Amino acid sequence: MNAANADALTDDAFLGGALAILQPEHGYRAGLDAVLLAAACGVADGQSARVLDAGAGVGVAGLCVARRVADAQVTLVEREPALATIARENVLRNELAARVRVVELDVEDGGAAVSRGEVAGSQAGVVAGAYSHVIANPPYFAEGRGTRPPSQLKAAAHQMADGALDQWCRFLATAAESDGLVTVIHRAEALGALLAGLSRRFGALRVLPLHSRAGEVAHRVIIQGRKGSRASLSLLPGLVLHGEGHAFVPPIEAVLRRGAPLDW
Repeated sequence: MNAANADALTDDAFLGGALAILQPEHGYRAGLDAVLLAAACGVADGQSARVLDAGAGVGVAGLCVARRVADAQVTLVEREPALATIARENVLRNELAARVRVVELDVEDGGAAVSRGEVAGSQAGVVAGAYSHVIANPPYFAEGRGTRPPSQLKAAAHQMADGALDQWCRFLATAAESDGLVTVIHRAEALGALLAGLSRRFGALRVLPLHSRAGEVAHRVIIQGRKGSRASLSLLPGLVLHGEGHAFVPPIEAVLRRGAPLDW
């Protein structure tokens, strides 16, 4: 990347320094949600997993998966060219180019954004039914609600058009293979819309509420389901992230500092 671009970026450590991530100093910035999503997606060594990270931004969630799981093949999907460029740089600087690629397309185009090609590793784009795990951290707010962020990239990362969440679910379902897993992290307030979009396409849905502290209402949810399953919905006991003071509880500390999977 040229010096002008580099001046606007920060260099941040993830997974206790196992990943070095460039991201905009002002605007969209990945953090806890992306790392939790990567830890919760169920990818493990020995599966030869094919992972798609939809709306990847600078690539944090997908790169966390690739760093933790040595045989995972990861596709990062991002519509904003500036973020996709940074994601490519992050792939290279973390020496993961052999297993991670970046594709520029708009997830809000739904199933129409997915190719019907035959090769899962095609450089042309995203191939239908080719991914054993699809993950997403969609924009959290509807356009026109609240104050629009001053940064164009931040606005794109945090706001989506009405009805776009269903298009995200359609995209994820089209990309996932039969029996493939979907994992999404979102605001707790979006649970109804998420269930509406995912339940038509995935079964065995599990909902994990995330609480900042014990006794507080859930502020995030992680939802996971399996394509083609007819199993019913499960609402799991909530996961508390912080203990006394500002410290994370030990399982979350292990996720953030050592790249441990989330056992849920």
